[in-house]
Amino acid sequence: MTAQKPQRPRSALLGEVCAEFAGTMVLILFGCGVVAQVVAAGDLTKPAGTLGDHDSIAWAWGLGVTLGVYVAARLSGAHINPAVTLSLAAFKGFPWAKVLPYTAAQTAGAFVAALLVRWNYTEVLGHADPGHTLKTQFVFSTLPGNGALPVSEWGALRDQIIGTAILVLLIFAVTDVLNSAPKANLGPFIIGLIVVAIGMAWGADAGYAINPARDFGPRLASFITGYGSAWRDQYGNLYFWVPIVGPLIGGLVGAAFYKVLISRFLPAAETEVGRTPTPE
Repeated sequence: MTAQKPQRPRSALLGEVCAEFAGTMVLILFGCGVVAQVVAAGDLTKPAGTLGDHDSIAWAWGLGVTLGVYVAARLSGAHINPAVTLSLAAFKGFPWAKVLPYTAAQTAGAFVAALLVRWNYTEVLGHADPGHTLKTQFVFSTLPGNGALPVSEWGALRDQIIGTAILVLLIFAVTDVLNSAPKANLGPFIIGLIVVAIGMAWGADAGYAINPARDFGPRLASFITGYGSAWRDQYGNLYFWVPIVGPLIGGLVGAAFYKVLISRFLPAAETEVGRTPTPE
């Protein structure tokens, strides 16, 4: 018998960033995909409560989050959001050296997914909006007031800070094994419901990006495929920075709220930092 060659050790970080790439890609495939389908079917003109209205968009984004977390949770903790990664580093001991690799992987996953959505819906988007204007730009990235209401970039920044603070506070709550964390691997499902709820309650002012990678990756993909105004809002102001800066600030605010109001009062125990709890 010949001795078996020892296997080369796999890079833990490589696996983690691949998981973040894949999880964020799944999120955007469903999120941008549902908005493209709403535009494709002309459902934006239907009364509220009909198939294809705002609620179907909120549900698909939430399900996209759930499925993306299930894809990535075991390897990386399924942050799939730079605001979550930054907050975990600041408050939960997640390694700072991994923040930039995770963020790059998340943004790349969102970018590739948006390209796939753009490619698949080429004919539909071209028919609905031949000039590739703001009329269909919101398929890929957010706008203040969803492109219709009179909301300034500063109002949208406020909205993104608050919305992401809610998101991260609740993520910390439902993934904290010292708290009443969901059992039987239901954490990703609950996190998806959180996103649905935010979409239904906090979606009017700025489209609830609450995730820098979710907005910047698709915005870049749309820009290089014909949407020349992708970086600006409907008023002509540079807007792309709002769904980047707002969520990063908001995530830290939400994490701080959880630490001050809840976690410091919980009993101490050993936990695995930066990961969605999964059953052994």
